[in-house]
Amino acid sequence: MKIAYLGAGAWGFCLANLLAGKGYDVFLWTGNLSLADVLKRGETHPKLRDHKAEENLYLTTNLNEALEDADFIIESVTSKGLRPVLEMVKETGLTGPPLILTSKGIEQNTCLLMSEVAIEILGEEYKNRIGTISGPSLANEVMQKLPTSVVAAAYSPDLALQIVDLFSTPFFRVYPNDDVPGVSFGGAMKNIIAIACAISDGLGFGENTKAALMTRGLHEIRKLSIVKGCRPETLSGLSGMGDLCATCLSTLSRNYIFGKLLAEGLTPEEAREKIGMVVEGAYTCVSALQLSRKANVPVPITEAVYSIIYEGLNSKEAVEALLTRAVKQEHL
Repeated sequence: MKIAYLGAGAWGFCLANLLAGKGYDVFLWTGNLSLADVLKRGETHPKLRDHKAEENLYLTTNLNEALEDADFIIESVTSKGLRPVLEMVKETGLTGPPLILTSKGIEQNTCLLMSEVAIEILGEEYKNRIGTISGPSLANEVMQKLPTSVVAAAYSPDLALQIVDLFSTPFFRVYPNDDVPGVSFGGAMKNIIAIACAISDGLGFGENTKAALMTRGLHEIRKLSIVKGCRPETLSGLSGMGDLCATCLSTLSRNYIFGKLLAEGLTPEEAREKIGMVVEGAYTCVSALQLSRKANVPVPITEAVYSIIYEGLNSKEAVEALLTRAVKQEHL
């Protein structure tokens, strides 16, 4: 089996390596020429220094080479970069292979989930060949083969089971699900809450505060998920609460690191530069706020994160304002 894997960031390299380790021929495409040079020389990935690539993981900067005769296409580009990459795929004239999405985000201005972006570009006729995989899965831990559980969702039940079979290993457990929007939405929104939690930690507010932010954050995600046709109960599972916990509690998460740096006084630009990777929560909080305003659904934590990143609101004042909002009956 040949797999075309698009995107060689930390997560892309991690999953491509997992699949290569199962014996598949994985052609890992990247448009980052300097990264391609590093990996082609046999050096370790800059963000995963302790792990080498499997033998049948092949690096390429030629999209046609990656896609030719591929049985599956899997992507791990940024949520902002998904549209231009899929447009390039469409221009090759390739049709047929199932597309598995791993990017976590909501597109700005359109407020489309990644699966909706894919359908818009590839056409409604491609819908049953689109699936996604999401859940609490930090790249470093997956590369160490530490036990990990995620969710695979697809519009076609058969494809969901194919994804389960494709990715499953003794250490990487995959559960099928038929709620594509719900699985996608949880993975996108948890990054925003993680930034808020990291800011709180960085300011020394303690575990009680973080627990409140995580709990109210999950409530915020569930409320807004209905707007996108998600089943709210999906957000109580691995792709919702599970991913939220991993991202908010781990110092390995780039969204958490970003929030911590903001609390230390760095500007958003300085924090991004220090991390050296895309911070999806900073991108998605814009689209999530756009979506909430269109639907008139209040999302106070998302608004606070947006104000800190884009309007210069003081981090300490933002967290204190969240914790002193008018108390209402708790509805879950």
